[in-house]
Amino acid sequence: MAAALAWLAAACLLFAAQVACEYGMVHVISETGSPRGKDYCILYNPQWAHLPHDLSKASLLQLRDWTTSTLCSPSDLPAKGFSNQIPLVTRGNCTFYDKVRLAQGSGAHGLLIVSKETLVPPGGNKTQYEEIGIPVALLSHKDMLDIFKSFGRAVRAALYAPHEPMLDYNMVIIFVMAVGTVALGGYWAGSRDVKKRYMKHKRDDGPEKQEDEAVDVTPVMTCVFVVMCCSMLVLLYYFYDHLVYVIIGIFCLASSTGLYSCLSPLVQRLPFGKCRVCDNSLPYFHKFPQVRMLLLAVFCVAVSVVWGVFRNEDQWAWILQDALGIAFCLYMLKTIRLPTFKDASAQACTLLLLVLFIYDVFFVFITPFLTKSGNSIMVEVATGPADSATHEKLPMVLKVPRLNTSPLALCDRPFSLLGFGDILVPGLLVAYCHRFDVQVQSSRVYFVACTIAYGIGLLVTFMALALMQRGQPALLYLVPCTLITSGALALWRRELGMFWTGSGFAKDIPQPPWAPASAEGPQPLKDSEVVLPQQPPGEAQVKPTLPAEQPPELADPQNVAGVSAQEPTSPANCTLESTGLPGTSV
Repeated sequence: MAAALAWLAAACLLFAAQVACEYGMVHVISETGSPRGKDYCILYNPQWAHLPHDLSKASLLQLRDWTTSTLCSPSDLPAKGFSNQIPLVTRGNCTFYDKVRLAQGSGAHGLLIVSKETLVPPGGNKTQYEEIGIPVALLSHKDMLDIFKSFGRAVRAALYAPHEPMLDYNMVIIFVMAVGTVALGGYWAGSRDVKKRYMKHKRDDGPEKQEDEAVDVTPVMTCVFVVMCCSMLVLLYYFYDHLVYVIIGIFCLASSTGLYSCLSPLVQRLPFGKCRVCDNSLPYFHKFPQVRMLLLAVFCVAVSVVWGVFRNEDQWAWILQDALGIAFCLYMLKTIRLPTFKDASAQACTLLLLVLFIYDVFFVFITPFLTKSGNSIMVEVATGPADSATHEKLPMVLKVPRLNTSPLALCDRPFSLLGFGDILVPGLLVAYCHRFDVQVQSSRVYFVACTIAYGIGLLVTFMALALMQRGQPALLYLVPCTLITSGALALWRRELGMFWTGSGFAKDIPQPPWAPASAEGPQPLKDSEVVLPQQPPGEAQVKPTLPAEQPPELADPQNVAGVSAQEPTSPANCTLESTGLPGTSV
């Protein structure tokens, strides 16, 4: 008991010894020009002095450029002091306490220390904090240059720190995009898989009608994929400035492909541009693509190139990135699927989700204890290292700018991010649920329940983000919500065995009633499967019979679906009910 109390006391002392720091703002206006001002980011320590939360309550004082001095000795002070001013001094050569003590003694009402390096909280000890009564903060050298370039040398400034909202309104936009992408991608993947089974007997060699083959994910592929993810994340952490351009190039190529895949069904419905490219020997054009599809490909590549050139334009480039990212996620959800027949679908899905669950938690919560900086590898790579020479950001995220005016939006994270993996990984389970719905004819109850569970998991992620004020591994909340919900629903419907093993999936589409069972010839229909024609009263009903001999090509089951219904050869022949299968000629 005593040892536990000792450890608790040591932890409290360690926590108390940490330097408190907060983000604030310095509002700058020109003394001679327009009254319109601009906010710049500052990092201050509230233990020196607190800043007002409202700009109207902050004193607007003259900002004096004294960056030629480090303000480490009384000889660095101006002859008339800093009376009712906020001096700008250069960081270095002495402690923060030495600088702020001299500034306060000369009449300054605040101190801004200009730093060319990464901003750090201006620290001190308890005695120094009690002695100082003016605020002290760090300002980046780049912002100082922008201040004097934009407003001239005669400027006034006010220091304040508005309240940081728990959640930004941009979370609503991210929520709609993420849930909409998962729902649409899961629905598209399931519908495409079912439609493919229905149309597998239909002969259609048109190049524009051949859909991309799906990639089945096996347990071995899952393990290889996770190892590649871990390796790539670690390499990005150590060689970010070199590999970031490789990731940008891959994203441009993959997103243009995804955009083409999403828009091609819409373009194929257009009534014009159906003419094909003439005969040639070029690598792609030998398939004689339609002109409209060729123009669509050019458009998709152009959109990707425009984003690649202007990717750092924060005002609007994020819109293109999100559009390309959503198209990429939809394409991946449509193309990548879990095995549906012989392999155990829910087992493979559970394995994939659990392994990536551990991966996400490890690189967000565990790696801060393993790095020298104490930062999470996942968060630092996703947001870009602070010491990066390129200042590039990874594009594999949905990003929306913060909609409120807050120091965090101005200083640290002007965008809210959600990684593609937090959409794709649960989306695979949603797609599996939709396919299972179709096979067991459950009116999409699994699909709807899993999609709602994903939305609830995302809301829990946002709540954890607001409470902890740090980056969260979204899969920590999304994986349990989706897996537990789908498993509990299957248990409640008494279909857990089929859902877990994938045994509810049929290997083929339902055959027409007159389909042959073997290659030896067609089998006669049961009486209940025949629609008898209406007979006038008093006339005997004639039991329909099939012709004794069929054409040889009907012996192959794969050719049955391609046969068109023909006129009956005699009054004794009956009319069969239409199966109504998509793509079947009737």
